[in-house]
Amino acid sequence: MVTPDMRAETLRRLRAGTGRLATIALKKLDADYPWFRELPAQERSWVGSVAQAGIASFVAYFADPHAGHRGTLEMFASAPPELTRTISLQHTLTIVRTFVSVVEDHSDEFAAAGAEAHLREAILRYSREIAFSAAEVYARAAESRGAWDARLEALVVDALVRGEVDDDLPSRAAALGWKPGPTLVLVGRTDGPLGEVQSAELRRTIRRAAHGALVGIHGEDLVVIARIDGDLEELNAMLLPCFGPGPVVVGPPAVTLVEVARATRAAIYGATAAPAWALAPRPVNADDLLPERVLVGDSAAADRLIAVAYDPIASAGGSLKETVATFLDCGRSLELASRTMFVHANTVRYRLRKVAELTGWDVLSTRDAHVLQIAFALGRLRDASTAPL
Repeated sequence: MVTPDMRAETLRRLRAGTGRLATIALKKLDADYPWFRELPAQERSWVGSVAQAGIASFVAYFADPHAGHRGTLEMFASAPPELTRTISLQHTLTIVRTFVSVVEDHSDEFAAAGAEAHLREAILRYSREIAFSAAEVYARAAESRGAWDARLEALVVDALVRGEVDDDLPSRAAALGWKPGPTLVLVGRTDGPLGEVQSAELRRTIRRAAHGALVGIHGEDLVVIARIDGDLEELNAMLLPCFGPGPVVVGPPAVTLVEVARATRAAIYGATAAPAWALAPRPVNADDLLPERVLVGDSAAADRLIAVAYDPIASAGGSLKETVATFLDCGRSLELASRTMFVHANTVRYRLRKVAELTGWDVLSTRDAHVLQIAFALGRLRDASTAPL
């Protein structure tokens, strides 16, 4: 039977020895765990604060076991929130076990005569309380960090969607673990409206396929910005099922954040314009939707379409520009184009093959002819606007 005097004497000895117990615990950590020895000085000082607070918390717990939960939580208040980022929960529990074992190893020294078993029992109860408290602290930190990361991710994705890459964006993206490199941008629709739980599950699914991907969910619009760390086709195949029915548009290749912003804008416009091309593949490249993007007001698409499909033909010299223009204006009829130009149909066919070699677009193909038709219309309008009056 432990008397009040025995408890009081044990408590007095514990209070007198808190500093020595904390020192012993830190020495044991340093001796037994390489990860602790490798910590920077600041982080080691945080752990020292936690160890000292842990010993003091046990003394307070021994004095009043009913205040145990509050006291064990106060133990972690001595270190900054950054501790949960620097030191894992597993390492924190190792720290807790270490100083609990130190107190247990020295229980006979600090317990009053006849109170040794009582002190060891208190240590066991306290170790259970402190383990739950550590888990609670880390759970709260993870919840807070998750909410902050979600807000930060929304800011970064929104900036990329708007094409606004300011000086702060790289640091914000880096805080989310983003690193410059080959990047895949996909834009499409979700499978109907998503609640908070469904949105969180979709994000987890995407990040299992592409670690560290940035995800933007705006209503039923879904934007995925993922690093390409392996095979592009394989990554595409893993991410495609994350989208609902309808077009999925792939942005142009990108590496830097400025390029990622351009690719995101192109994919956004592409997703808006894709319904205009009924036979568009899934996924479809944003650059394959240049004519449709022009129709929905994408000025960058108009400039690019002129640059890749009109200017090379206009600059090639000879009769290529005239031949393409005539062929398109004649309803894509070889016979009518040849009669209009007073040349043989084979001559027209030969020149059109040269255009295909030059640009990659075969004007004899229905889709490619449509691309060139829009490109030539835009090019003529530009030339007319810049010609002297």
